[in-house]
Amino acid sequence: MAGFGTALRELRGAQKSAKGVSLYSRFVNRPAGRYLAAGSYALGLTPNQVTLVSAAFSFAAVAAVALAAPSWGLGIAVWAALAVGFAFDSADGQLARLRGGGSAAGEWLDHVVDCAKLTALHTCVLIAFYRFPEAYGTGGAGWLLVPLGFQFASVVTFFGGLLTEKLKPRPAPGSPAAAPSTVRAVALLPVDYGVFCLVFLLLGGGGLFRWAYAVLGAVAALFLVAFLAKWFRELSAVPR
Repeated sequence: MAGFGTALRELRGAQKSAKGVSLYSRFVNRPAGRYLAAGSYALGLTPNQVTLVSAAFSFAAVAAVALAAPSWGLGIAVWAALAVGFAFDSADGQLARLRGGGSAAGEWLDHVVDCAKLTALHTCVLIAFYRFPEAYGTGGAGWLLVPLGFQFASVVTFFGGLLTEKLKPRPAPGSPAAAPSTVRAVALLPVDYGVFCLVFLLLGGGGLFRWAYAVLGAVAALFLVAFLAKWFRELSAVPR
């Protein structure tokens, strides 16, 4: 089995297209995932095992949000665990390509973990708002609707994007890949999961976290409307 250095060199030449990817995912998460994939390959891990490592980091962070009283230290720990989990989420697919391709079961596991992570994270923010109203300033019941709305926008966007990708015809083999747009990569930053994770650094700020989270939720809702219109328009042009 190839060592870390060899695996890293091979991965650098086997990256997915950057089209439709935000700057964070392109220049932070994917490179971090590349190193984790190379290390996982050298250790003999399978893509499914890497997916489970990603899930372990992510769900540990999710549980901490719901169970622990908010503090600046907790915020750093939650952000770090979410960021590492996200990097491992990129690593599993890169490792699969390095090993010659993934499996249908592996892709299924990856998407199920991603959906569970999104659902659980917003649910645990709701629990935190309910359990620690003095810390977050969420004594009013209306604030409990914010995580529900954010969860709705996130899950529908995830499912809609995944379904659109499956229903759109694949480009012909050998066709040139579309060049990534820098403007689009910047515009997608507010709805990038890695950027969203940064808001948890504000957990110690109480009301500051509440408002930052609410703003990102409102942005996610606006992007959902735009995405749905775009995807419906694209799929309307696909012959049945």
